[in-house]
Amino acid sequence: MAFETERSAWMRSQTEVGQIDAGLRQYMLRVYNYMASGLALTGLTAALVANTPALWHLFFQAGPYGHVGMTGLGWLVTLAPLGLVLALSFGIARMQASTAQGLFWLYAGLMGVSLSSIFFVYTATSITRVFFITAASFAGLSLYGYTTRRNLSAFGSFLVMGLWGLVIASVVNIFLHSTQLQFVMSVAGVLIFAGLTAWDTQKIKEMYWVGDGGEIASKKAVMGALALYLDFINLFILLLRFFGDRRE
Repeated sequence: MAFETERSAWMRSQTEVGQIDAGLRQYMLRVYNYMASGLALTGLTAALVANTPALWHLFFQAGPYGHVGMTGLGWLVTLAPLGLVLALSFGIARMQASTAQGLFWLYAGLMGVSLSSIFFVYTATSITRVFFITAASFAGLSLYGYTTRRNLSAFGSFLVMGLWGLVIASVVNIFLHSTQLQFVMSVAGVLIFAGLTAWDTQKIKEMYWVGDGGEIASKKAVMGALALYLDFINLFILLLRFFGDRRE
């Protein structure tokens, strides 16, 4: 009788584990689908703006020596994503999942407008090449974050401090115009966002709870997708500085 009780308890625990594993896979797949869709929207928007002169001139203006400047509307579009990130970060608990999804799509579209300028700085071939380099690197780093049993929390805290240092150094270099500092920041940025990709993936995985309702699970998936989207975009831009071929 005791054996049957233990056997039944073991079978129930295995069933629960199977349900959690299936739910976790579905949750992570939703995160990656949101992220991939956001990247696709960003890419399509960037290509559309870059290849439509009427749209491009709404946001950008040609400067001396091939420099690309921004119009007033361009600055607004560039700064608007920051407001959207803050709205999602601090207001996600009060908004519906559909609203969070809409803000994420809007964010991805606005980022596409901002990134359209890279088509006038780098060749399309090198942009495509760097995109696939970034995608391969991101996939490996995210897979490591998902599968590793090592707790990356302490590592993540160090990376966040490094990210703030990178932001401060970027502001300082606006006034210094130092190419050496720019190079050091680019190298540090690649390392920081590579580490953040693994850490964010593990953190997103740990956010999953089998008891979450559909609304909460959707909002968690959107926030997870936003974190990974930002890691990918920043890693792509930094790698483009190293491997992108500039136009003549």
